Amino acid sequence: MAAINIALAGVGNCASALVQGIHYYSRIENCQESIGLRNLFLGGFHPRDIKIVAAFDIDSRKVGKDLSEAIFAPPNNAPKILNPPPSGVIVQKAPVLDGVGEYTRNVIQISDSTEVDVAEVLKKAVRKLW
Repeated sequence: MAAINIALAGVGNCASALVQGIHYYSRIENCQESIGLRNLFLGGFHPRDIKIVAAFDIDSRKVGKDLSEAIFAPPNNAPKILNPPPSGVIVQKAPVLDGVGEYTRNVIQISDSTEVDVAEVLKKAVRKLW
């Protein structure tokens, strides 16, 4: 079966939980062991079929790092369930199109890295798959 290829728009706590969950449940083979996951197979797909092909953020503590490291960078504070292996996916700086919210302004350290063209990065990721 083909993979489900995804890109992450933001590498915050939800992304951290998702990446850890994909790796955790990828090791499980039967439904009896999939505690916390209602259906191990959905539409014939298993969690190991999910491939993260790109990730974007604006925080300097995440941009330029492998996704496996960036998910644990502050200000993230999602529980650490496991250490995923290096993914080869480097977090790239997304454009700051709508600014930074007033409640996160003092928490996020905006990276001075060059912003990428998100559409081009996604096109390249798709080309690699074919």
